[in-house]
Amino acid sequence: MAALNSNITTQQAREDRAIYRAMGLLEKRLRKPGEAFNAPRSTRDFLTLNLAGYDHEVFSALWLDAQNRLIEAEHLFAGTLTQTSVYPREVLKRALHHNAAAVIFAHNHPSGCVEPSTSDKLLTNALKQALGLVDVRVLDHFIIAGRDTLSFAEKGLL
Repeated sequence: MAALNSNITTQQAREDRAIYRAMGLLEKRLRKPGEAFNAPRSTRDFLTLNLAGYDHEVFSALWLDAQNRLIEAEHLFAGTLTQTSVYPREVLKRALHHNAAAVIFAHNHPSGCVEPSTSDKLLTNALKQALGLVDVRVLDHFIIAGRDTLSFAEKGLL
């Protein structure tokens, strides 16, 4: 039995290393001069790799420059299995810290349900209003639920 657990641990460690390498390559590609976060597929891939594995909710931001190039990918808040507290004041402070012109938000739903809650919609609108006061555009908000993703922009929720 110990050998089986060792193999699972070894296999999981190999997979984790592969995932981290893939995330690094995607982030490097998205940081290239002239490469903008305009391709929904690469954005989805990056966010899925970044958020799908958590067993609790994590709220993240992709801070972008005026040409929608990645400045920083940042986990802002972590919560429980079913919710995360997000504080607009703290989000605003991070936007100013990074001198961001735009942002893409993302959070995961460990439950596997990709549909946004009423709270998700209200939060997105509150963040959009707060950041709009300092000229930071909210380009999208993704929900990651395993391999499934939902884009607020594509659903007309922004």
